[in-house]
Amino acid sequence: MPRSIWSGAISFGLVTVPIHVVGATEDHSIRFHRYHLADQGRIRTRKVCELEDREVGSDEIGKGYELATSQIVPITDEDLRELPLPTARAIEIVAFVPLASVDPIRIGDGYYLQPDGQVAAKPYKLLRQALARSSKVAVARYAWSGRERLGLLRVRGEAIVLHAMRWPDEIRDPSSLTPPPVEVSEEEIEGALALMDTMTRDDLEGDEFRDTYTEAVAELIEAKREHRRPETVPEPEKRPGQVLDLMAALQQSVSKAKESRGEDDHAEGDHAEVRELPGRKKKAPAGKTPGAGGAAKKPAGEKPTGGRATGGKATSKKAAPKKETSKSTAGKKTATKEPTGKKATTRRPRSA
Repeated sequence: MPRSIWSGAISFGLVTVPIHVVGATEDHSIRFHRYHLADQGRIRTRKVCELEDREVGSDEIGKGYELATSQIVPITDEDLRELPLPTARAIEIVAFVPLASVDPIRIGDGYYLQPDGQVAAKPYKLLRQALARSSKVAVARYAWSGRERLGLLRVRGEAIVLHAMRWPDEIRDPSSLTPPPVEVSEEEIEGALALMDTMTRDDLEGDEFRDTYTEAVAELIEAKREHRRPETVPEPEKRPGQVLDLMAALQQSVSKAKESRGEDDHAEGDHAEVRELPGRKKKAPAGKTPGAGGAAKKPAGEKPTGGRATGGKATSKKAAPKKETSKSTAGKKTATKEPTGKKATTRRPRSA
């Protein structure tokens, strides 16, 4: 069980919930030490007094505010604990808001709030169940480490979690980072949505969400310890520095996303799903029009996919022999649905 890093209470109106604060996350990163290359001696950071030119221990070190180069105002931990603030000893809830109204950029590290003894069990459970049923989060104020902070309380399983929050003036304005004005077509937006559909997940479980960097560093250390070469990694696929055709890139991305998830990208041997993505409509060359002959070559039941309809009866008669009366008639009906010169407006479904 992680150790308690703060003790106090949750103040919920006139209700008080005694709690301990414990860490909710763990850092599994591999740590490195600094060492002298010549003899592998450890390099350490030592705390040295500038006036006495000697190393001092932690029991000789305090904190203070520098008014001038030669004037320091000492501040002790006891001074900070005795500040006349209601938040110095309590996490004071000041509002309840929908989680969607909180910008995620303001949410920081998370901590579990553990009820302190039997007296805290009932009010703790009351607050947890009220938060869960309301589908809201609590915004609170509290004071830790010499400063007052905002916090966000939410439910996770049977526990209440406190997230540190940044104050509004701690968030930088991103307006200077926005790109120059550009036009994005509806077809490109639909293509991006189709790609999002293929990449949608119900959870964050799987190899895609594994810390492969830490695993690779561990393997590197083990290989060096055993005096062997670490495993080689295949070169990443080279990508062009500039995307010339955004729609083509979206279509290719959908195809690769489906392949990586083991999904069939086609129904009859061709990339039907990719072709159904909204793309740029190609104009038919001058003098060439799709007639019944073109329709007869398509598999049975497949509908025409746009282009320019000409409505030429003579073309339909030449395209199909008399024996294929049904196919010729189908082609003639399809051709006469649209007047000459108008584009067919076949609505294409979004890829799943």
